[in-house]
Amino acid sequence: MHPALERLQAVTRRNFLQNSSLGMGGLALSSLLSDARAEDPKPGNPLAPRKPHFAAKAKRVIYLHMSGAPPHLDIFDYKPALQKHDGKECPDEYLKGKRFAFTAGVPKLLGTRQAFKQRGRASIWMSDAIKPLHEVADDVTVIRSMRTDEFNHAPAELLLYTGFARAGRPSLGAWTCYGLGSESQNLPGFVVLISSGVQPSGGQGCWGSGFLPSVFQGVQCRSKGEPVLYLSDPPGLDRDMRRLGLDALKDLNEIQEKDLGHPETRTRIAQYELAFRMQLSASEVMDISKEPAKVLEAYGAKPGAGSFANNCLLARRLVERGVRFVQLFDWGWDFHGTNASEDIRDGLTKKATPTAQSVAALITDLKGRGLLDDTLVVWGGEFGRTPFREGRTATGSILGRDHYPDCFSLMLAGGGIRAGHTHGASDDLGFKVASDPVHVHDLQATLMHCLGFDHEKLTYRFQGRDYRLTDVHGKVVNEILA
Repeated sequence: MHPALERLQAVTRRNFLQNSSLGMGGLALSSLLSDARAEDPKPGNPLAPRKPHFAAKAKRVIYLHMSGAPPHLDIFDYKPALQKHDGKECPDEYLKGKRFAFTAGVPKLLGTRQAFKQRGRASIWMSDAIKPLHEVADDVTVIRSMRTDEFNHAPAELLLYTGFARAGRPSLGAWTCYGLGSESQNLPGFVVLISSGVQPSGGQGCWGSGFLPSVFQGVQCRSKGEPVLYLSDPPGLDRDMRRLGLDALKDLNEIQEKDLGHPETRTRIAQYELAFRMQLSASEVMDISKEPAKVLEAYGAKPGAGSFANNCLLARRLVERGVRFVQLFDWGWDFHGTNASEDIRDGLTKKATPTAQSVAALITDLKGRGLLDDTLVVWGGEFGRTPFREGRTATGSILGRDHYPDCFSLMLAGGGIRAGHTHGASDDLGFKVASDPVHVHDLQATLMHCLGFDHEKLTYRFQGRDYRLTDVHGKVVNEILA
């Protein structure tokens, strides 16, 4: 640096605070920077693969989120007693002291209109709305005793994915990449795919990095059109020129990183380099047109479409190439019954059956390729649906259910999960968990365990406190582990 600039820098307020080791400003700045730093096994690459706390059954995760909350009583949780009392007024004991999103007064009990049968060696109850999943019943675990603290979509999704009902905390995928890094050098460690054209109610906080370095956040990709917006070079800029520009930026960022030591500077360097490599690899991995016709047919996928089926196939292609966490969001599961598409009869069948086809194909495909054993697949929503008719549709011909946090169902497969198993139960009418409750924090702890982590020890220091995904809650559900 020129001597004149050195003298000028020496009298700036920023430089004074940065270099005054005995000043309060310097102490505060030092504290903030030390709190923000994550342990980095390889300073040149924040996403370099890392070892978990102990030997892991799962190396990667595919999380299939049915945004809006599927009506579990019409899919996995069969209630003969609810059928018997269909149309009767809900007993007061289930309503007293409760709040519901759209129901007031005394609602009518609502038995399912779907046909149920026990499937697989474990006799898992499944309805005809998800017929394709009947074929993989021996590969999955169904938890029928899930519960959460929230009864509105956005806070429930944020609680499920970040451990906190308000935005700002790191997501499950971000924690996974922070703990394990990525096995892919040319693709993000955490990829997000959205179908049905609707963002989840919890927004980008569902895949954000919160206070973790932003290199660990999810990257939203598209199954139709350009995989990542603005990834391609602009007209007139060839790849060699792009490389020269990135090299110059890297030099400048390394100077700043050396001077300030801020982790986001290293993140910025890594993200620029990843984006450059992705220009070649992303288009290839997102192109399903070269998949065999029988594979496309099994998933129900059509090249060029922005569908859930395409995204399931893309999830398999992404984990094959080392992506650590793939998160799929599919909107359209908010079955209130305010229109025909939200009816728990034909509306549910039209939505659930093709979705189940794609999920069954994904599980079968992963298994056939030897990937299911170390790929953890999760299917479910943010909460459940009521055992009674939604209040606004109490007298109409369309049948729907209100939001319900006290009891719902979730399906898991692969990656250290027992195959062909049902865990927990709700009571006879589906209002309360009757046995083996699993809170969303317990689910988070269990997923972390499958990935080789003690959820209490995978922490990040921020603003003077060690944070973790499960906050101060959660226990591993050992009964569902293989």
